[in-house]
Amino acid sequence: MLLATAAAAQVRPRAREAGVVVGILPPGPLNAITDVAGVRVGQATLHRGDSVHTGVTVILPHGGNAFLERVPAAIRVGNGFGKLLGVTQVRELGELESPVLLTCTLCVWKAADAVVGWMLAQPGMEQVRSINPVVGETNDGALNAIRSRPVAPADVVRALESASAGPVEEGSVGAGAGSVAFGWKGGIGTSSRRLPPALGGYTVGVLVQTNFGGVLTVNGAPVVRELGRFYLQRELAPPQQGPGDGGDGSIMIVVATDAPLDARNLDRLATRALGGLARTGATMTNGSGDYVIAFSTAAPVRRRANATAPVTVADLPNEGMSPLFQAVAEATEEAIYNSLFRATTVRGRGATVDALPVDRALEVMRRYNALNHDRTLPPGRP
Repeated sequence: MLLATAAAAQVRPRAREAGVVVGILPPGPLNAITDVAGVRVGQATLHRGDSVHTGVTVILPHGGNAFLERVPAAIRVGNGFGKLLGVTQVRELGELESPVLLTCTLCVWKAADAVVGWMLAQPGMEQVRSINPVVGETNDGALNAIRSRPVAPADVVRALESASAGPVEEGSVGAGAGSVAFGWKGGIGTSSRRLPPALGGYTVGVLVQTNFGGVLTVNGAPVVRELGRFYLQRELAPPQQGPGDGGDGSIMIVVATDAPLDARNLDRLATRALGGLARTGATMTNGSGDYVIAFSTAAPVRRRANATAPVTVADLPNEGMSPLFQAVAEATEEAIYNSLFRATTVRGRGATVDALPVDRALEVMRRYNALNHDRTLPPGRP
């Protein structure tokens, strides 16, 4: 059962709307992964009675056929307790040939089969005999009847065919419908950063599926001290009642950029996304799967399927990477906050996972001067 209504969900602000201004770089117009030109996001959300809270979130790298027109890509593993399908081929070839799908742990293989069927049916795919679908997951079994593997092929197709380049719905939706983060309701979150023209004018967009634990910090403020829900809480301050935070879980981080990067520099970019994750207080515990999938949409670095002739590739040199590193760390941090701020309380399988109490979190942030940092920047800055 979803306790918050759709109308109530609209009242919950995104982090930046509430005054949580992360970092120094400006976001794109949508402050979403879809600020990277061509990237599209689609979602299918399953809230069925008391037992099913899960879904599918898909990220398409451009408006064409991802198999026929591939993008350079890299995957970075923070902690490998997960079921990320397709990782070895991406690492071997340095390219992505499918949409990126996110879903629940035991739905990975059903989702992969569905996206392969959808791709094989596309024009120009008649002779294709091998596809490497990339499907990531987090375990939403606390709220979702995960053993029933409720995601159906129709749900995957619905997410794929509804994908758009517009605003991205966040919170308890899509693959984040049943996820839990820091002991509160997690979900889907997104953010972006745009470099100034002097630094190339490139955009970095991030989308996260949050289902992990740790000691929540928001924009540097120790919010967890007031909210009283954190990893190792029972061991450090017994006796403690209530749900606490077990620490284990997972996060999927998808990074898109229009900067012309090869797979090697995309791997470096993905590594810096983990810096943004760390800023939120994540622990990356033994039972957590923490993955980053990064790709570039830039036309000069795309690859045609089955091409054998040499091509000229114009990619960004190493010395141009540092501003992008700053951008991806900031966007990842803010995307995680958005997943928490926008998520709504969900009850499933006899348990209730509360939405983050935003008002209380903001009170703490005010005391630590962690709000409205944009008002302290020099004139002309974001």
